[in-house]
Amino acid sequence: MNTVSNQAVREQNEAGLAPLRVLLLDDDVFMLDVLSDMLEQMGPFDIRCESHSEQALATLKQHQPDLLICDLSMPDIDGIEFLRMAADNGFRGGVVLLSGLHSAVRLAAERLAVANGLHILGTFRKPMESAELQLMVNLQLQHTARLASVQA
Repeated sequence: MNTVSNQAVREQNEAGLAPLRVLLLDDDVFMLDVLSDMLEQMGPFDIRCESHSEQALATLKQHQPDLLICDLSMPDIDGIEFLRMAADNGFRGGVVLLSGLHSAVRLAAERLAVANGLHILGTFRKPMESAELQLMVNLQLQHTARLASVQA
């Protein structure tokens, strides 16, 4: 396990900060379980899992996650359209894109998301490795800490 990420999660908890809120969106329920299990091994998180884009939009509004981990290939609303709608709804958390699609598609989706004003932490081929997830969590924790210090 990545000690830096685990340390960041521990420091957040020791500082009395609420656990990082995470929304996982993937139509593959097995992938949701894998990602959720990997996060739970890193520390306490407030995790919501959605397998349908429509429901994920409602959860995005209600849950207001700090981190969105989103599959690009979805049956109801594809990931690119979902990200556009998330941006239109004011989502300002970190975004991690996942896809089994070609790297050119992942790169194009990343560029579109950035153009829509989203904060992209990284884009990865499925399945995501635990070390990659730990790095993304650490980046989001650092970003959240910077925002909190600016607002203080």
